[in-house]
Amino acid sequence: MKKALVPLADGFEDIEAVSIVDVLRRGGVNVVTASLSDGKAVRSAHGIQMEADARLPDVLEDEYDAIILPGGGEGTQNLSECEPLLERLRRQKAEGGLVCAICAAPTVLEKAEVIEDESVTCYPSCSPQMGRPVESVPVIADGQIITGQGPGAAMLFALVVLAHLTDERTAYGIANGMITEFS
Repeated sequence: MKKALVPLADGFEDIEAVSIVDVLRRGGVNVVTASLSDGKAVRSAHGIQMEADARLPDVLEDEYDAIILPGGGEGTQNLSECEPLLERLRRQKAEGGLVCAICAAPTVLEKAEVIEDESVTCYPSCSPQMGRPVESVPVIADGQIITGQGPGAAMLFALVVLAHLTDERTAYGIANGMITEFS
């Protein structure tokens, strides 16, 4: 079974985090949500309280097939200030695993210096922070890097990540069951 880590920092974008976790779990991926807080409780950008599966320091050194960052302005800022996470992202890329981010969170990948010559997308107002050309498309999968543009692309982003962790047939099956498009 494939395994994915979804770090959650206070201020994470609700629909992005929940879409990622939901779609991947429907597709049979073992998803571990991990709080950057002292406890497991995390507050979303829109005030929803969620309880993560674990605290990030307790699971950061485990092996993952993918590390996936939801966006949200405050959440992304908190992720970018977590040096152990940045180091883990670097190790993930070096070891051949997927490194994925949506909305503002691709800026965390930029800060961690895991994007090399891969094509990326992000939330339009975050483009200047990327230090490279950014495509204006919903989702880009390029090598080990998968990026999404924003909340409206959350479902497609999650399905693309699922297809890379499993296969396209699984992703199409989940998309059909959810009555959404995947292409």
